[in-house]
Amino acid sequence: MPGKRSRVFSRGFKLDALSRMEAGENVSRLARELGVRRKLLYEWRDAWRAGGEDALRPPGRPRKGVAVVGARGGGASKGSPAPSGPEAELAAARRRIAELERKVGQQALEADFFRQALQRVETLRRPSDRPGGTASTPSSRRGRGGKAD
Repeated sequence: MPGKRSRVFSRGFKLDALSRMEAGENVSRLARELGVRRKLLYEWRDAWRAGGEDALRPPGRPRKGVAVVGARGGGASKGSPAPSGPEAELAAARRRIAELERKVGQQALEADFFRQALQRVETLRRPSDRPGGTASTPSSRRGRGGKAD
Protein backbone atom coordinates (compact mmCIF):
# COMPACT_ATOMS: atom_id res chain seq x y z
CA MET A 1 0.00 0.00 0.00
CA PRO A 2 1.62 3.29 -1.01
CA GLY A 3 1.77 5.92 1.69
CA LYS A 4 1.43 3.49 4.57
CA ARG A 5 4.53 3.48 6.79
CA SER A 6 5.21 1.27 9.72
CA ARG A 7 5.79 2.93 13.06
CA VAL A 8 9.36 3.24 14.30
CA PHE A 9 9.92 2.58 17.97
CA SER A 10 12.83 3.94 19.97
CA ARG A 11 15.35 1.64 21.58
CA GLY A 12 14.15 2.82 25.00
CA PHE A 13 10.56 1.91 24.18
CA LYS A 14 11.64 -1.56 23.07
CA LEU A 15 13.82 -2.07 26.16
CA ASP A 16 10.96 -1.02 28.46
CA ALA A 17 8.61 -3.44 26.70
CA LEU A 18 11.18 -6.24 26.92
CA SER A 19 11.85 -5.65 30.60
CA ARG A 20 8.12 -5.93 31.29
CA MET A 21 7.97 -9.05 29.14
CA GLU A 22 10.96 -10.56 30.98
CA ALA A 23 9.30 -9.73 34.31
CA GLY A 24 6.52 -12.13 33.37
CA GLU A 25 3.75 -9.83 32.18
CA ASN A 26 1.16 -11.37 29.90
CA VAL A 27 2.51 -10.76 26.38
CA SER A 28 -0.91 -10.41 24.75
CA ARG A 29 -2.04 -7.85 27.31
CA LEU A 30 1.27 -5.98 27.04
CA ALA A 31 1.00 -5.87 23.24
CA ARG A 32 -2.53 -4.46 23.45
CA GLU A 33 -1.48 -1.87 26.02
CA LEU A 34 1.50 -0.73 23.94
CA GLY A 35 -0.40 -0.85 20.64
CA VAL A 36 1.99 -3.29 18.95
CA ARG A 37 1.63 -6.77 17.53
CA ARG A 38 2.52 -9.58 19.89
CA LYS A 39 4.74 -11.05 17.20
CA LEU A 40 6.74 -7.81 17.15
CA LEU A 41 7.48 -8.13 20.88
CA TYR A 42 8.86 -11.62 20.28
CA GLU A 43 10.93 -10.34 17.34
CA TRP A 44 12.41 -7.63 19.57
CA ARG A 45 13.16 -10.22 22.26
CA ASP A 46 14.91 -12.52 19.79
CA ALA A 47 16.95 -9.63 18.36
CA TRP A 48 17.90 -8.48 21.87
CA ARG A 49 19.01 -11.97 22.83
CA ALA A 50 21.07 -12.29 19.67
CA GLY A 51 22.73 -8.88 19.68
CA GLY A 52 21.94 -6.94 22.84
CA GLU A 53 20.73 -3.36 22.87
CA ASP A 54 22.51 -2.57 19.60
CA ALA A 55 20.24 -5.03 17.81
CA LEU A 56 17.22 -2.92 18.87
CA ARG A 57 18.44 0.15 17.01
CA PRO A 58 15.80 1.45 14.61
CA PRO A 59 16.47 0.63 10.97
CA GLY A 60 18.17 3.14 8.75
CA ARG A 61 20.98 5.57 9.15
CA PRO A 62 21.80 6.82 12.67
CA ARG A 63 21.16 10.50 13.37
CA LYS A 64 24.11 12.87 13.27
CA GLY A 65 26.08 12.89 16.48
CA VAL A 66 24.81 9.48 17.60
CA ALA A 67 27.63 6.99 18.01
CA VAL A 68 26.76 3.38 17.35
CA VAL A 69 28.47 1.34 20.07
CA GLY A 70 29.96 -1.90 18.84
CA ALA A 71 29.85 -0.95 15.17
CA ARG A 72 32.48 -2.57 13.05
CA GLY A 73 35.19 -0.28 11.70
CA GLY A 74 34.37 2.49 14.16
CA GLY A 75 36.24 5.16 12.19
CA ALA A 76 39.75 3.83 12.81
CA SER A 77 41.89 3.41 9.73
CA LYS A 78 43.09 -0.04 8.73
CA GLY A 79 46.64 0.57 9.94
CA SER A 80 45.84 2.04 13.35
CA PRO A 81 45.83 -0.20 16.43
CA ALA A 82 42.67 -1.15 18.29
CA PRO A 83 41.51 1.56 20.71
CA SER A 84 42.86 1.23 24.21
CA GLY A 85 42.47 3.02 27.48
CA PRO A 86 39.31 4.03 29.29
CA GLU A 87 37.14 4.09 26.14
CA ALA A 88 38.04 0.52 25.24
CA GLU A 89 37.48 -0.61 28.83
CA LEU A 90 34.11 1.13 28.87
CA ALA A 91 33.09 -0.50 25.58
CA ALA A 92 34.20 -3.93 26.85
CA ALA A 93 32.32 -3.39 30.11
CA ARG A 94 29.17 -2.41 28.22
CA ARG A 95 29.40 -5.50 26.05
CA ARG A 96 29.83 -7.66 29.15
CA ILE A 97 26.87 -5.99 30.88
CA ALA A 98 24.70 -6.56 27.80
CA GLU A 99 25.79 -10.21 27.70
CA LEU A 100 24.98 -10.69 31.40
CA GLU A 101 21.63 -8.92 31.03
CA ARG A 102 20.75 -11.27 28.18
CA LYS A 103 21.66 -14.26 30.34
CA VAL A 104 19.61 -12.99 33.28
CA GLY A 105 16.67 -12.38 30.96
CA GLN A 106 16.97 -15.84 29.48
CA GLN A 107 17.13 -17.41 32.93
CA ALA A 108 14.08 -15.42 33.99
CA LEU A 109 12.21 -16.71 30.94
CA GLU A 110 13.25 -20.28 31.66
CA ALA A 111 12.23 -19.98 35.31
CA ASP A 112 8.88 -18.54 34.24
CA PHE A 113 8.40 -21.34 31.71
CA PHE A 114 9.08 -24.04 34.30
CA ARG A 115 6.92 -22.29 36.90
CA GLN A 116 3.99 -22.23 34.46
CA ALA A 117 4.61 -25.84 33.44
CA LEU A 118 4.58 -26.89 37.09
CA GLN A 119 1.34 -24.97 37.67
CA ARG A 120 -0.27 -26.73 34.71
CA VAL A 121 0.85 -30.14 35.95
CA GLU A 122 -0.45 -29.36 39.44
CA THR A 123 -3.75 -28.13 38.02
CA LEU A 124 -4.18 -31.35 36.07
CA ARG A 125 -3.46 -33.46 39.14
CA ARG A 126 -5.65 -31.58 41.64
CA PRO A 127 -9.09 -32.91 40.73
CA SER A 128 -8.08 -36.55 41.28
CA ASP A 129 -6.40 -35.76 44.63
CA ARG A 130 -9.48 -34.27 46.30
CA PRO A 131 -12.20 -36.37 47.87
CA GLY A 132 -15.23 -36.34 45.59
CA GLY A 133 -13.23 -35.05 42.68
CA THR A 134 -13.49 -36.48 39.21
CA ALA A 135 -11.18 -39.42 38.71
CA SER A 136 -8.53 -38.96 36.10
CA THR A 137 -9.36 -42.22 34.30
CA PRO A 138 -12.28 -44.63 34.42
CA SER A 139 -9.98 -47.43 35.57
CA SER A 140 -9.04 -45.52 38.72
CA ARG A 141 -12.66 -45.68 39.94
CA ARG A 142 -12.67 -49.48 40.02
CA GLY A 143 -10.25 -49.70 42.92
CA ARG A 144 -12.32 -47.51 45.28
CA GLY A 145 -13.82 -50.35 47.23
CA GLY A 146 -17.39 -50.51 46.03
CA LYS A 147 -18.32 -46.81 45.96
CA ALA A 148 -21.34 -46.16 43.80
CA ASP A 149 -21.66 -43.17 41.52
